[in-house]
Amino acid sequence: MTNSIAEFEGADCIFIIGSNTTVAHPLIATRIYRAKKNGAKIIVADPRRVHISEVADIYVQQKMGTDVALLNGIMNVILEAGWHDQAFIDERTEDFEKFRKVVAAFPPEKAAEVCGVSADDIRAIAELYGRADKASLVYCMGITQHTTGVDNVKSLANLAMLTGNLGKESCGVNPLRGQNNVQGACDMGGLPNVFTAYQPVTSSAAAEKFARAWGVESLSTTVGMTIPAMLEGLAGGSLKGMFILGENPVVSDPDVNHVKKALEKAELLVVQDIFLTATAELADVVLPGVSFAEKDGTFSNTERRVSRVRQAVTPAGDARQDWWIIQEISRRFGYAMDYDSPQAIFDEMTSLTPSYGGITYERLEGDGLQWPCPTSDHPGTRFLHKDKVARGKGLFHAIAYQPPAEVVDAEYPLWLSTGRVFAHYHTGTMTRNSPTLDAEIAEGFLELSTDDASRLGIADGDWVSLSSRRGSIEVRAMVTKRISAGSVFMPFHFIESCANVVTNPAHDPICKIPELKVCAVRVEKSARLS
Repeated sequence: MTNSIAEFEGADCIFIIGSNTTVAHPLIATRIYRAKKNGAKIIVADPRRVHISEVADIYVQQKMGTDVALLNGIMNVILEAGWHDQAFIDERTEDFEKFRKVVAAFPPEKAAEVCGVSADDIRAIAELYGRADKASLVYCMGITQHTTGVDNVKSLANLAMLTGNLGKESCGVNPLRGQNNVQGACDMGGLPNVFTAYQPVTSSAAAEKFARAWGVESLSTTVGMTIPAMLEGLAGGSLKGMFILGENPVVSDPDVNHVKKALEKAELLVVQDIFLTATAELADVVLPGVSFAEKDGTFSNTERRVSRVRQAVTPAGDARQDWWIIQEISRRFGYAMDYDSPQAIFDEMTSLTPSYGGITYERLEGDGLQWPCPTSDHPGTRFLHKDKVARGKGLFHAIAYQPPAEVVDAEYPLWLSTGRVFAHYHTGTMTRNSPTLDAEIAEGFLELSTDDASRLGIADGDWVSLSSRRGSIEVRAMVTKRISAGSVFMPFHFIESCANVVTNPAHDPICKIPELKVCAVRVEKSARLS
């Protein structure tokens, strides 16, 4: 997030796209509801009528996978009407003319043909957002989990820069992270191409710095493997083993049947988790880790806020601290890590990471600090890019619309998207082990429009067969007006009706994220009765 959660309450306009905020991020949604009470205008664009659309001043249902078309149409109107911030563009951005040419070729009428949102609604969104003094963009995995995920995110950055809604309070581009420490995992180098805080592994200077700190002669400057590449390596035999920590790809990754086959080919599969997940059931070795309540350390949340975590519960049974397990494995491999506490690890990390350089355990007492916090007297940063964009100037990208990797046809005539329900998180590893939460929503379902249900002879609660080019599952139908005709929706938490059996593993060419939010499917009434 470029800005802070509390700043939503001061926005004049909040544009939510590809985010079921009320369900997936309820505390942040509360801030948006407060903004509405304070007079903010709310725009929601989502193929499904999500809960937060109920308070929207403008709500539109774009076709799945057409976000770039919608955004380019909106920016075309802003430019034509003169609602862009030319002073901001001239002083703080570059490559504007390349961007302008692409957007100029995408008037609202053309955008409407692609995305299914009327030209009048596109104009209305453009006016509401473009004329606001403080406009904030909010998005989630409805934007990123596409083969054009990078293009979608760049288009949102284009929109913020076009209107000068960057580098000031209650504005910005605000992706909502999926869990409390996803941001922290990325900050700590949990990505194949970076060290901590996004220092490139391809940088010889960064590699030398970390090598000195870790007491080794050198470190590789080659970018590592993404999860899809690892699975392909297992399937093809070039990769022999895998260590999975706190992840459940047998439920969460697309084309689950392929995932299972790949993992079963591993000569050694090790899973470290707090419950015996579907992935752990395939493992040669299961290492019991600890939950958040059983550990010390820090979390870095979606607004870049670093907070202390303190152990409240004694670890159950033979469970061990995650950092201790990794350290002991490292020692047995011949590299003797020698940390005696999470604080020792944190202190080393801050010494190597400029954006965390001024953060200490002592300074995290209270509400924590938001990075960048480079020095011990720095107060932390509420919003980014205040005086200049971090890279020097904001870079406009000329983004042309591209369709999803897979399109509907006579055999698979419906679009499927997946997402969450309020009672469960991700693969249900934790929430489905809570009797209270599991009782709230105990099984999966397929949302089907009233029109499609009538055409297919399906009633609410009927068992249906959901099929794609990758496989089939059976699940109960939920007939609803929330989804538009031609589209279906399914939560992915439930292994008994695993949505990711049918999803498409095609991925973005740059960041390699899979296209979990759109694929072509067929729905048929099942003979199953119970």
